[in-house]
Amino acid sequence: MATVEVLTNQPADPLLHDVDLPLSGTYYAQGFPVSISTNSRDVLEAAVESWGMYRREFDHEPVELRIVVQPQGDLAREPAFRAQRHYFSIVADRDNYAFYDSSRMFGYCFVSEKTARDHAWFRYYFLETMVYMLLAQRYIVPVHAACVAREGLGVLLCGSSGAGKSTLAFACARAAWTFVGDDSTWLMPGMEDRTAIGRPHMARFREDAARHFPELEGYIARPHPNGKLTIEVPLSAFPHIQTASRCQVGCVVLLNRQVGGGVRAEPIPPSEIVERLIGDMPSYGDEVRALVERTAGKLLEVPAYRLTYSNLDDAVSALWGML
Repeated sequence: MATVEVLTNQPADPLLHDVDLPLSGTYYAQGFPVSISTNSRDVLEAAVESWGMYRREFDHEPVELRIVVQPQGDLAREPAFRAQRHYFSIVADRDNYAFYDSSRMFGYCFVSEKTARDHAWFRYYFLETMVYMLLAQRYIVPVHAACVAREGLGVLLCGSSGAGKSTLAFACARAAWTFVGDDSTWLMPGMEDRTAIGRPHMARFREDAARHFPELEGYIARPHPNGKLTIEVPLSAFPHIQTASRCQVGCVVLLNRQVGGGVRAEPIPPSEIVERLIGDMPSYGDEVRALVERTAGKLLEVPAYRLTYSNLDDAVSALWGML
């Protein structure tokens, strides 16, 4: 009778397909589940910094990430981002790169230990980018706007960089408005009530913010991964400020900050702001573009204004009459 030889050696794994990832955790990016497997505690600690304050709010298919940290390699350079169809890549160098597939809500990432240890850099260029770009293919529509609310009804504060979105949002919060988000707000596709979701736990300011808000004196401006000097302030440091993670959008405001002069609020066609918000979105292909246009199009149902101002108190007072 023939003898069958049993091979006990493991197959070669030059692609690191079978690399051991013994650590895992589930986190909730603004309420959306994110499942991470890794071999590094730095990765899980970075995920806690990004999303540890959120709980599950949506029963969607989770984003699944496999993140491998290797000893070799330098701190990642600023990477290049590319996409074709439902495939996305982030490439800094041979030791720091990521790939993800929006059709499966799955991604993997290889980074150096130096990159993983720099949590702010790793979160900005890899971890948060992978998650937010995957969510933006199906579950959310990000818009470049701050958001504040009064009695559950929100105002989107739109405008170009330097228009004062974050500063005015914080000024509103000090004046008894509810703070929802300071720079990036998510609209929810398929929700007829124009639901907006923010990141209300942290506010970011330019380095001169203390000239407007004396309570920010003492916070140190540090270089953000995008190169800008930024003050990051946890809203928990100001217990008198009310926050909320979501609201219903009641109006949209295009900010025009100027030096000197008074304050002026004038009605404008909502399409002027909606077209601007859609134009700020990167192209993810026709299917996602249609989702963006349908969702942002819901804002055509609410009033829109252009707010020209130089003084924050005057601008806050003008907003009171818009809802």
